[in-house]
This record gives sequence, C-alpha cells and structure tokens, in this order.
Amino acid sequence: MTQAGAYGQRLGQFLRLKDAPPALVARSLRSAELAVTETRNDHPERGLSGSLAAEDAFLVSLKLHDYPDCELWERGKSVMRADVRAGTTYLYDLKRDPRYVIDKPFHSLFFYIPRSALDGIARQCGAPRVDELDCQVGVGHDDAIVRHIGASLQEGLRRPDEANQLFIDHMMLGLTAHVAQSYGGLQRTSGVARGGLAPWQAKRACERLESDLSGKLSLEKIAAELDLSVSHFSRAFRISVGMPPHQWLLQQRVKAAKQLMGVRDLPLSEIAISAGFANQSHFTRVFSSIAGVSPAAWRREALGDSSGET
Repeated sequence: MTQAGAYGQRLGQFLRLKDAPPALVARSLRSAELAVTETRNDHPERGLSGSLAAEDAFLVSLKLHDYPDCELWERGKSVMRADVRAGTTYLYDLKRDPRYVIDKPFHSLFFYIPRSALDGIARQCGAPRVDELDCQVGVGHDDAIVRHIGASLQEGLRRPDEANQLFIDHMMLGLTAHVAQSYGGLQRTSGVARGGLAPWQAKRACERLESDLSGKLSLEKIAAELDLSVSHFSRAFRISVGMPPHQWLLQQRVKAAKQLMGVRDLPLSEIAISAGFANQSHFTRVFSSIAGVSPAAWRREALGDSSGET
C-alpha cells in the first residue's frame, strides 16, 4: 500500500535521513490518516531539505533540540532566519512547500494532520469548518499540551511492537482537536452531547475491547459499531467507565494475566503473550505500574510460592 502523507519514510526523505524514521499511524477519523514521526540526525550533511508534495495538510512540529539560526524557505524562496528552541511548537502548511537549510544536528517530532482530519473534528463537534491554521513562518509556540502528547507518544515510537493502537488513536485525536481549537479557532457548539454511554453501549464497547486484548482494534471501528463519532464515544466511555478505552484495556490485560498466573507451571513469557502484551518485558512494566509489584512477586505471594521465577 502506497503511503500518501508526509510522515515516516516520506518525511525521512524530506530530511535526508538514511533510514526511515519511526512513525505511529492513527486511524481514528473516517478517511483521515493521522501520524507522528520522530526525526533525528546528529551528523547531517549540509544542504537544503527536500520538498514535500503539496497537499491540503499540515505538520505540527515539536522541537526536541535547539536549532539556532535556522534558515526557512517557502514556495522555493528563503524567507527568514530564526532561532529554534527545544520544547517549542511550530506549524507548517504543506501547500506552501515549507523547507529549511540542514546544517546542524536536529531532533523533532512531526505530527501529520490532513485537512480531512480537521473537517472530521469540526463535524464531530458540531462546529463550522476550520479555514486555516496559524502557520506564521518562524513563529514558535510554547504549547504544554503538544509537549505532553509528544512525550506520551515517544515511548510508543521507540517500542512500536508494544504500542497500543487505542492509545495512539486517543492521543492523536486529542492532538488534532487541540490544534483545531488553539490554532484554527474551532468553536464547540452548546449542542454537543456530553453524557455517558447507554448501559447497552457500555457493555458492548467493553465486550469488543476485551475480545482483542492486543489492542489492535481502532477507536473508529468500535465507535462505528455503536453509531457514534469517535470523539463522542471516547468522551462518553470515560464518563461511563471512569477511564479512557486504552486504560481500561490495560486493566483487563492485567486481570487476564492474574488469572493465568494461577496456573503454577505456565511461564510468564507465555502469560504475557496470552494477555495481549508484546513480550515479557512489556508485561512486567505495565503490570508493575498497575499492580505495584512485578508479576513474579505477585505470583509468589498469590500462590504462597517461595520460588524465584522472574
């Protein structure tokens, strides 16, 4: 399948990286592919970056490394120089052919947001369409929400096999809504539903989530089965259940693992896979964060076993 948007390998080519950078893709809005890519080069070759195909889409970039005296280009011309500071957020309109001179080490996260995603957010919020985003050349934003979402997704970028698709969808949906509101003037209407799910909806949603502990089901698919928008489903699920879908799923994985650990001779590595974790290391980290002790310690206490399985 051919990649269409400015993320992953295509973004790596734009930045003249030798290897495709890690990327996570969310499909939480109909006909919209959202993605985050981590790009880094500590020893770049000097020169102008490549050119991305013009499209009705935006890049939101969180800078993770200072980049002083950055020369910025638009529409084939050098337009200004600016000092880029770590922790700052910049927005780029891909219709304007944004480029810059690569002449020093760089490290950034790039969030790819197509126009169709902004339109989808507006429809789900019952709001007018977002016309444009605030993409002033060289203007950075001190955006704590983008920094928080970026930090949350970096773990998944570095361990993609352990990334929970529900979590990726949740974070990218939140980022898109934030960008639409903060930089596109999106206004929610008072008519947006704010209640929880009906009991039958909550029951069905939990059953669907529990049917695939690996977390490969997307928010869009589950919401569509309930005839709800993704944003409404996510908000209503949290109201009804007390936590977002991805967190509820992690709780169910741990619950399933505890049941399996009652089988004395079943290895923890097999339990990890059966409970939906990518591997034993992933299992240990998540279980320890939720249960407060490692799986091996929990099992020893539960079974009254003094053996030293780890």
